[in-house]
Amino acid sequence: MLSCIPFALDKLNKDDIDKELMRAAIIAELDAINLYEQMAGLTKNKQLKAILLEVAKEEKTHVGEFQTLLLRLDKEQVKELENGKLEVEEHTGKK
Repeated sequence: MLSCIPFALDKLNKDDIDKELMRAAIIAELDAINLYEQMAGLTKNKQLKAILLEVAKEEKTHVGEFQTLLLRLDKEQVKELENGKLEVEEHTGKK
């Protein structure tokens, strides 16, 4: 089942609300990045393309901001991101 945004706050553990908010914010920013980059790929207007790509870049910064906060609160996420990195290195033979 997909996440529900906005949340049913009464069903969330109060200790997890901030983590859920940050994950929802990350989802929104990733959606925006995809949208702006797709739009940039469709337009033939160089000025519009440049603006769309610049805005997409700003959204990537926002992802980094929310992820940094999330990693401060969710140590399991930190550990699993590292595990994922190690698995990719194992499968690709590259660090």
